[in-house]
Amino acid sequence: MARKVIIIGAAGRDFHNFNTFYRDNADYQVVAFTAAQIPDIAGRAYPASLANKIGNLYPNGIPIYDQKDLAKLIKDFDVDECVFSYSDVPYQHVMNIGALVNAAGADFTLMGHKQTMIESTKSVIAVGAVRTGCGKSQTSRKIAETLIEAGLKVIAIRHPMPYGDLEAQKVQRFAKIEDLAANKCTIEEMEEYEPHIMRGNVIYAGVDYEAIVRAAESDPDGCDVILWDGGNNDFPFYKPDLTITVVDPHRPGHELSYYPGEVTLRIADAVVINKIDSADFDNIQKVRENIRIAAPNATVIDAASTLSVDKPELIKGKRVLVVEDGPTLTHGEMKIGAGVVAAKRFGAAELIDPRSAAVGRLNETFNIYPNIGTLLPAMGYGEEQIRDLEATINKVDCDTVVIATPIDLTRIVKINKPCVKVDYTLQEIGNPDLKDVMADFIAKAKAGK
Repeated sequence: MARKVIIIGAAGRDFHNFNTFYRDNADYQVVAFTAAQIPDIAGRAYPASLANKIGNLYPNGIPIYDQKDLAKLIKDFDVDECVFSYSDVPYQHVMNIGALVNAAGADFTLMGHKQTMIESTKSVIAVGAVRTGCGKSQTSRKIAETLIEAGLKVIAIRHPMPYGDLEAQKVQRFAKIEDLAANKCTIEEMEEYEPHIMRGNVIYAGVDYEAIVRAAESDPDGCDVILWDGGNNDFPFYKPDLTITVVDPHRPGHELSYYPGEVTLRIADAVVINKIDSADFDNIQKVRENIRIAAPNATVIDAASTLSVDKPELIKGKRVLVVEDGPTLTHGEMKIGAGVVAAKRFGAAELIDPRSAAVGRLNETFNIYPNIGTLLPAMGYGEEQIRDLEATINKVDCDTVVIATPIDLTRIVKINKPCVKVDYTLQEIGNPDLKDVMADFIAKAKAGK
């Protein structure tokens, strides 16, 4: 009889694990997905068009339930095995879920990359991080620029964020800003796609990552290299020729205590210690020691996250509201980001706490994550959250809004007060640097894989 399985996820790794191992596998029957971390992604179904590739094991698709119902689902479906398939969570959380699963009578599984990595016909460079908010995206952008300078055509593929119509999101291609609206992207998606588009890169994302990579390999604009732009401290979906992992000395020790961030560290060929310019020396040294323990053969690159603002005169002496990247502050657990650093560096008189002005879904966010600092997460997983974000910003009594999201937020929401945009880029310190680490990869990519 087929082994009954629930895949525990958050609309990303869960679908990928299903597609690469369980789809069309008659030895297993996936009876449900569960959803966590991201609001409003439960209550859907993984559609039959995606759940079946060759056969028809799932004529009605697969239902997606809230993770809070997991124990009941295990008993109701007489489940044999639960597969944990989401990321950026502490080990204590993982094992709490494991205990719940075992207590309900099922096995608890963590899948490795042997069963889930897809091979590409192109050279693949993978960029990941041990936590959300380490600076992985700015590292990806620097790597893309280095590859382009070397004369290579780069196609980026982003870790999934399929929060909408799953069938429509099977394979998504973004080459111009208008593609973001056409694909009904959330703010989180725009934060990852827009910087690539603005630099002239084509970027793919979606649900079915084998179909995605095949489309990228034959992209009409050409493709020499696949850049896996990982997310949420997950390990790559594609078999990489070079793996670069980013660590954060503002959260020392997390590189060995969060899942699957430690995996991304252990498989790294090179490790970037970012934010050295703003971190404590002792924390930097602790991270170095943990790299030595987990990835002793990896090349270590020191780097700073350099900040710039377009209108510093609107910060100095002003009462400012700082708006930061949402996931970095929520499940990423950062208390400050580039916006807070910039506000303090450029002489803000006061950082305004937005909680008293929070509207609708933003109130929920602060209730779920009460330890967010004196700033506002740019939550925008749907139209309602975007409206609430706009209303909250406009309700806050401040002189200036300091925007430290990777996108032009004023394109998405209408803000009734002066705004300053914070930009941040990766700056390697000394040698080795990314060019040193990528030299052999670039030579092989130019020669053809």
